[in-house]
Amino acid sequence: MIKGYFDGLCEPINPGGVATYGYVVYRGGKQIASGYGVIGAGMLGNDTSNNIAEYHALIKLLEKLVELGMVRDIEIYGDSQLVINQINGVFMVRSSRIRPLYERAIELLNMLQNAKLIWIPREMNKEADRLSYKAYAEFMERYGKEALTYYKRYLVSERQSELLRRLGMDVPLYTPRRLLSKIYVERRP
Repeated sequence: MIKGYFDGLCEPINPGGVATYGYVVYRGGKQIASGYGVIGAGMLGNDTSNNIAEYHALIKLLEKLVELGMVRDIEIYGDSQLVINQINGVFMVRSSRIRPLYERAIELLNMLQNAKLIWIPREMNKEADRLSYKAYAEFMERYGKEALTYYKRYLVSERQSELLRRLGMDVPLYTPRRLLSKIYVERRP
C-alpha cells in the first residue's frame, strides 16, 4: 500500500501570507519521496490563502505519484476538510480561485487507480506539516528584513523571541504570534 500525506499553509496571515506546501510518500511504511516549496506570498503581490496552499500541496503530491509510476492502491491523507470534501464530492467548489486547482487535482486523480482521499486531524499529519513550515521559514529567511517589515505586526517581536530564548526555547522572529501559546505548551518541560 502506498500512502501519501499533504499539507499547505499560509502564514503569518491568511489570506495574504506566505503560501507553502509539503508532502510525503510512503510505501510499506518506508518514506520514498517528499517535497516542499513556496507557492507565493502576499508581500510579492500573489493571491494566497490556506485553501490555495492545500490544493497545491495535493497537486504536488499527485504529480510526484504519477512521476514515480505509483498509480495503484493509494491512500492520500490531508488535514484540510475543504479539499478532502471537495475532491470526494461532499462539498461543491464555488470559488473561482479554487476551481482550476480542483480541476487539476481531479485530472491527476483520474490517472490513478483505486486512490482514496481521507481526512485526518493535523496531529496525524506532522511530517507534511513540518515540510510546509520549513518552506515558510526558508522564505522568511531568504526575504529577511523585507518580510519581517511587511508582516511585522503578525510575527513574534525581537523582545518576545529573546525572552523565549532565555527560557530555553528557540522561537525565530518569523514565527506567527498566534502560535506562541501553542509553542509554549508543547515545549514546556
